[in-house]
Amino acid sequence: MIQAKQDLLAALGEAIQELSPGAELAPAFESPKQASHGDYAITAAMQLARPLKKNPRELAQALIEALQRRPAFQTWVEALEIAGPGFINLRLKPAAKQAVVAEVLRAEAAFGNQPANDRHVMVEFVSANPTGPLHVGHARQAALGDAICSLFRSQGSQVTREFYYNDAGVQIATLAHSTQLRIKGFKPGDACWPTDPENPESKKFYNGDYIQDIADAFLRRETVKADDREFSASGDAEDLDGIRQFAVAYLRHEQDLDLQAFGLKFDNYFLESSVYAGGQLEKAVERIVASGKTYEDGGALWFRSTDYGDDKDRVMRKSDGGYTYFVPDVAYHVNKFERGYTKCINIQGTDHHGTIARVRGGLQAQNVGIPQGFPDYVLHKMVTVMKGGEEVKISKRAGSYVTLRDLIDWTSRDAVRFFLISRKADTEFTFDIDLALKQNDENPVFYVQYAHARICSIIRNWGADEATLADADLGLLNAPTEAALMLKLADYPRVLTGAAEGLAPHDVAFYLRDLAGAFHSYYAAERVLDQTPELTRARIALLAATRQVLRNALALLGVSAPEAMSRDIAVEDKTH
Repeated sequence: MIQAKQDLLAALGEAIQELSPGAELAPAFESPKQASHGDYAITAAMQLARPLKKNPRELAQALIEALQRRPAFQTWVEALEIAGPGFINLRLKPAAKQAVVAEVLRAEAAFGNQPANDRHVMVEFVSANPTGPLHVGHARQAALGDAICSLFRSQGSQVTREFYYNDAGVQIATLAHSTQLRIKGFKPGDACWPTDPENPESKKFYNGDYIQDIADAFLRRETVKADDREFSASGDAEDLDGIRQFAVAYLRHEQDLDLQAFGLKFDNYFLESSVYAGGQLEKAVERIVASGKTYEDGGALWFRSTDYGDDKDRVMRKSDGGYTYFVPDVAYHVNKFERGYTKCINIQGTDHHGTIARVRGGLQAQNVGIPQGFPDYVLHKMVTVMKGGEEVKISKRAGSYVTLRDLIDWTSRDAVRFFLISRKADTEFTFDIDLALKQNDENPVFYVQYAHARICSIIRNWGADEATLADADLGLLNAPTEAALMLKLADYPRVLTGAAEGLAPHDVAFYLRDLAGAFHSYYAAERVLDQTPELTRARIALLAATRQVLRNALALLGVSAPEAMSRDIAVEDKTH
């Protein structure tokens, strides 16, 4: 059916050009609001009516006549009908829908993927400074970023996962100072360590138990190894720089453990300090000054960011000579572009919205060929964790927030990954621990995974060699629920392409729930195993294709596809 759809779209494009030569209207099919209206809807006649100054229903009739002359429509289409103000409802022949089963079984894990191309895409996400465990906001970034990477890879792009962080600066100094105090035997609440949030001095300390863990490891003179660094402790309480380097390496290692628990590995780590050490920041500033987009006022260097849509001009270099935080961001993104990445995507919290205009403006002022709108941003809203109807705010490990590892320990990696991409990134999300532990259809990840497990069980009970499915008579698949399921399978490649273009991995989660629903409806309506051998084999082939697409889409989201599951069993409370 994938080939049939491609042939039909090409024929539709030809027919559009026949009616309106030079029309810039891409051929497209839409899904009818009601299944009884057909398999696809064509809206081209209504879109062409105004520029051609013709009645849309008359155009629809002319378009139908043009389509019926084309071999693809003669081969694959059963009927074309005009509806409403000028819609064309298209009904496929059964063979067109049935073809998708064989296409899925042939392609297996590659079904839905596009051929490889030379497009280089970088997705930067998580990018947490090593000052503590990864929190639930980082968890949402991890789920979004990894899924977006997988989406672009499915479209044939070469994808790099990058983690950007700072190993110096105020936050790292606070980390080193807090660790040094723990090494010397002090703790939060001591006279030298205020914890009252009303006291501004309390902001200069990190209070979590993990700081004591770092101090103990430093005193034991341990060596810690992270994915991108390694450091051995001196054990000297006065060695503040050594404490800083050890604490950074220790927490990077802890972050690596968090990411391993999440099933995520980055391709590259990039230090903010490197844009200073390599002279890239100074070069970026020099190019902006040379562009004429700066001025000096009050001893500071200002960037005319209002020329690029910002609400006010921004300080680049303060009167003390230090740079504001968006300037190294500009230099970093120049570096990305110079490394050959034609598309870069940043996954960040919505609190970064205000930096977009100034970073993009600073890149345009470089005059080095960076396209407008570079980089792309996916901004996500906060995550609230609920258990027993109450918000969970505290983690013993972190001291003041719920961590990524907490969510995994309390539920599962699969639940965390699926839940955190199951809504649009720009909507607030409530992570319901109780729901994630349910083993019934209320739990969306269980609902999808159970569809896969149920199909595996049916095929095991069938007991025959799956190699014989290649000989199945797919022409026997004529039940309405079979047609609906096959149409849903055929929609998977379009879903992947649309989700990649829209930076919308939640579309895949929505698709999975719809596909699982189509399967459950089919299984409730039709018997599979106690039919004639020919019909059973055809229906098993359809189920095998459904299993494959469920598995492919779950894998894209980093979620497992169990082959056996139980429902409604008692589950222990893993939060205690």
